[in-house]
Amino acid sequence: MISTFDNFLALAHNWRTTMPSEPQTSVPTSTTAADAQPQLRRVLGLWDLVFYGIVLIQPVAAVGIFGIANQNSKGHVTTTILIAMVAMMFTAVSYGRMAAHYPVAGSAYTYVGRALNPHLGFIVGWAMFLDYLIIPVISIAYGAISLIQLFPETMKAWDSKILQTLHITTTLADHLQPTYIITVIVLTALVTFLNMRGIRWAARTNEILLAIMSIAIVIFLFDAIRYLTGHSGVQSLFSTLPLYNPKTFQLAPVWTATSIAALTYIGFDGITTLSEETKDPKKTVARATVLVCLLTGIICGAQVYLAQLVWPDYTTYSSADTAFFDVCGKVGGLFLNHIFAAIMVVASIGSALGGQLGAARVLYGMGRDNALPKKFFGRLDPKRNSPTFNIVLIGGLALTIAICLSYAEAVPILNFGAFLAFMGVNASVIRELVLRTPAGHRRNWVFDLILPFLGFAFCAVIWVYLPRQAMTYGGIWCALGIAYAAYKTRGFRQKPVMIDLSGA
Repeated sequence: MISTFDNFLALAHNWRTTMPSEPQTSVPTSTTAADAQPQLRRVLGLWDLVFYGIVLIQPVAAVGIFGIANQNSKGHVTTTILIAMVAMMFTAVSYGRMAAHYPVAGSAYTYVGRALNPHLGFIVGWAMFLDYLIIPVISIAYGAISLIQLFPETMKAWDSKILQTLHITTTLADHLQPTYIITVIVLTALVTFLNMRGIRWAARTNEILLAIMSIAIVIFLFDAIRYLTGHSGVQSLFSTLPLYNPKTFQLAPVWTATSIAALTYIGFDGITTLSEETKDPKKTVARATVLVCLLTGIICGAQVYLAQLVWPDYTTYSSADTAFFDVCGKVGGLFLNHIFAAIMVVASIGSALGGQLGAARVLYGMGRDNALPKKFFGRLDPKRNSPTFNIVLIGGLALTIAICLSYAEAVPILNFGAFLAFMGVNASVIRELVLRTPAGHRRNWVFDLILPFLGFAFCAVIWVYLPRQAMTYGGIWCALGIAYAAYKTRGFRQKPVMIDLSGA
């Protein structure tokens, strides 16, 4: 689900106070001056981080992928959510171990760059940058899908009129949805305009939206249980079919669907960016990341489990993208259907705002450091102190890709970079804490070797089973990154330019 990436928002809403008006250069300072610099206070506890992580992921994370993953897994979306939870919990432990070893704000590519190799770190950062480019695409696409869901009959009538006016043939009409294209254009223009005007999505708004989402989920769970018990009794709440249906279960489709369902958890690693503000980060960050993945798995698992019981035939959705809305309509009528659709529209706009701005900031940082042409990418608007060229560029890319690729096609591309980063973090733990144990560190074979190895293995299998199209696009992107790194480092003989993702 697109809103899982709202870690952009928590950082991007402070743009004006953090973005320098001029390129910054390093100035030598004395020890006294360095000591006088303000330091982040360690005030955050375990449940502060857990709440923050839930805000990042959001409890409706499985709504967007429910129908897609259920169809791809042949009716085993609950199983894919749980498999992904296990993989993410192992990886969460690795993030916690690296955050303990480097108790400063960091990310996957910095861990890989330090523990494995700077060039590998660059490739991981390059792959993560692809994620940042795709986030606005997914946000805009699902926002358009959800908005159309609010007025389905009206939109269908408009589609028909537009196609008739343009004299579009029946065959071509089956693959065109003019209202979707128009909605994508409108939402992209809106998000780009708001970012160029400097209007930010407040963190407080995110908390309010989280509260509304939580209430909507409680209503859905209540209505689904009432529907099931009212039709088939209490025993209908207990079934193994959502977990394993011998008639349709196949391992390969389940793994492929897991690579999609994993989007439910993407964003948990944002907790590690608060390491410098956390009490006892060596223990707290690790526990918080694992708890966030566990709670997300339970909350989202309960939603999709009940949704499968309510609508067991995964082949009869009106659309895989809006399958969860169909289930909401079945148990709660148009009221619940429209509530979830409206929530997803607002969440999509918020995620698109932060995603577009985050990607623009990354491009600005690369332009400022001359990793990209400075005149274009390193330019700030003198009035609003924002990288308007980059914002427009990301908006144009998001618009083009959202029209050319469906939501279902874009999601796996996002997970390409994410799981590459996750594998890198798991490998980094083994290299850093087992193969070259730092002074004063006592090896813990469970947390330093076994769990990271299992996390790497799970993530590798999920990554390998990504749809072919996602692997193709991701492979091309990584090939471009390798070529770019080779050019900038004169055949890898120099240290690579580090992609600054800290402000994204």
